Amino acid sequence: MKATIYHNPACGTSRKTLTLLEESGAHVQIIEYLKSPPTRAELQRLYARAGITAKDGLRAKEPLAAELGLTADGVSDDMILDAMMAHPILINRPLVETDKGVALCRPQEEVLKLL
Repeated sequence: MKATIYHNPACGTSRKTLTLLEESGAHVQIIEYLKSPPTRAELQRLYARAGITAKDGLRAKEPLAAELGLTADGVSDDMILDAMMAHPILINRPLVETDKGVALCRPQEEVLKLL
C-alpha cells in the first residue's frame, strides 16, 4: 500500500502516526509540510476527500490561530486557507492519504482506517 503523510517531525502524534504507517508495511511518502507546504488546491482536495472543512483542519491550538482571529465564529474557509498558505503551522497534522481515503489522524489510531 502507498501512503502519503503530511508530517511535522516535532509533533508526537505525527511521529506515532508515521510509525504505525511504517509498521503496517506501507510505502510511505513523507512530506514535511512546514518545509514544503501543500498548495491551496491540494489542501482543498485533501480536505474534500477527508470530508472535513478548512476550519476542521485548522490547528486551533496554535496561538497564531487566535491572534489572527481564525477561531472566531463566522470565519470563512477562504480566510482560513489564506492564513494556512501564509503560515503552514496552522495546518493541523498529520494528514494521511491512501487509496482508501484521507484522514486527519488525531488520535494517531485514525490512520488504521486507511490501511
